[in-house]
Amino acid sequence: MSIFGAMNSAISGLAAQSAAFTDISDNIANSQTVGYKEVGTAFSDYLTQSNANQNQSGSVATKPEYMNNVQGTVVQSNDPLAMAITGQGFFPVSVGSSNGLTTSFNQQPYYTRAGDFQMNAQGYLVNSAGYYLNGWSATPVSGTINQTSLAPIQVSQSTFTPIATTSMNLSANLPATPSSGSTVSSQIQIYDALGTAHTVNLNWTQTANNNWTVAVNVPDNSTGSAVGTAQVAFGSTSGNPVPEGTVGSIGGDTGTVSSTSYSAGGAAALSFTVNFGSGTQTVTLGMGTYGAAGGITQYAGTTYAQTNLSQNGVPPGSFQSVTTQANGDVVINYNNGQSQTIAQVPVVTFEAPDQLQSQNGQAYTATPNSGTPSALTAGTSGAGAIVTGSEEQSNVDISAQFSHLIVAQQAYSANSKVITSANQMMQATINMLQ
Repeated sequence: MSIFGAMNSAISGLAAQSAAFTDISDNIANSQTVGYKEVGTAFSDYLTQSNANQNQSGSVATKPEYMNNVQGTVVQSNDPLAMAITGQGFFPVSVGSSNGLTTSFNQQPYYTRAGDFQMNAQGYLVNSAGYYLNGWSATPVSGTINQTSLAPIQVSQSTFTPIATTSMNLSANLPATPSSGSTVSSQIQIYDALGTAHTVNLNWTQTANNNWTVAVNVPDNSTGSAVGTAQVAFGSTSGNPVPEGTVGSIGGDTGTVSSTSYSAGGAAALSFTVNFGSGTQTVTLGMGTYGAAGGITQYAGTTYAQTNLSQNGVPPGSFQSVTTQANGDVVINYNNGQSQTIAQVPVVTFEAPDQLQSQNGQAYTATPNSGTPSALTAGTSGAGAIVTGSEEQSNVDISAQFSHLIVAQQAYSANSKVITSANQMMQATINMLQ
C-alpha cells in the first residue's frame, strides 16, 4: 500500500511541477507584453492519513497566484496617447466589433493595465490587444465631467464651432498730460457668429483734466463705422469717492453705446451693438472696477501704455490632435489655439485585485472574490496616478523565472525518480513471490 501511495504522490508531483512549468513558460513568453502581470504557482499538500502513529503518502496540488498588484516598470513611449498607471488600479475597457462604419460593444466590463492606446479610424482609443478605452463623458464647452456612467471614448474630428465675441477687456494707462489735441487708439479683432474677424477701434481723446471721450469705431459695421461714444472721468471729480487716477464715472453715451453707472467696487464697463450682416451683436467692454487701480487708469505720463486687450470670441478651427492629461482628461486640440475636454479616464480599483479573472489580451473581469469595482479620479482615494506618454512593462523578472525553471525541472526529475524507484521495489516484491 505504501509503495503505491508513494507512486501516487510522485505522480501528483509531476502534475504539479508541470503546472508550475506552464506558469513559468507563460511568464517568460510575456516578459515583453505591455501591462502583463506575472502568474506564480502555489503548492498545497493533500493528506490521506496523518497522525501520531502513522503518516501515509498524500499528494500535492497547485493553483495560480496572480500578481495583479505588483507594479511593472513605467517607460516612455513614442505614442502620445499611451498611458501608464503607477499604483493600484486598472483602465476600464470594452470589447467592440466594427464593420468599418459603426461599432457595437459588449456590455461586459473589462479592466486592463495595458495602456498603449491609439486612435483608430472611427476615432476610438484602442490598445494593442483591441480593447476600447472607456471614460466619463464631458459636457461640451464647459468641460464638466459626468461621473455617473462609463462609455467608450470616441474622438470627433469635426470643426470647432466659432464663438461670437460678447466681451472685451482693456487694461491700459491713459497719460495724465497727453500731447495737445492728440488721440490715443487701441485696436482689437472680434468675431461674429460665423467666426469672421472684424476690427474695433477705441479712440481716446482728453477733453479736460481727468476727463476723456472714448469713441468706438467698427469699419465693418453695416450701419456705419461710428458706433458711438462715452465720457470717462477719473478720480473724484465726478462726485464719486474714488482714488485719483481710477475710473470714477462713465456716462454721456451716444449711438449704440451704453455704460454702467457707478457703484462702489462695481464693474466699470460699457457696451455697444454692431451688425456684421448676420444680426445684431452686443459687445461689452470691461475697463476694470470703479475706484480700483486695474483696467483703465490715468496716471502720470505723456504716452499711452496698454498692458492687455482681450476678447472672448473664437474663430472656427480644424482638428489638430488629441492628448491625454495626468488627471485622465482626454483633450482635443484645434488649430485656432482652442482645446476641448471630451472625456476623463478614471482609474478602477478593487479590494482584491489578485482575485480578478484573467482574460485574453492582458484584460480582467471582476469576480465575487475581487470585490466591487470603484471608478475613481486618478490619484485620489487610493487610485493610482496616470503617467501620460508612457507604458507599463510586464512585471515579470526574467532572472527569477529562470531560477524557478531550474527548481521545477529538478523537482520534476526527482518525482520521476521516485516513480522509477517505486516500480523497482514493486518488481522486487513480485520476484519474491515467484
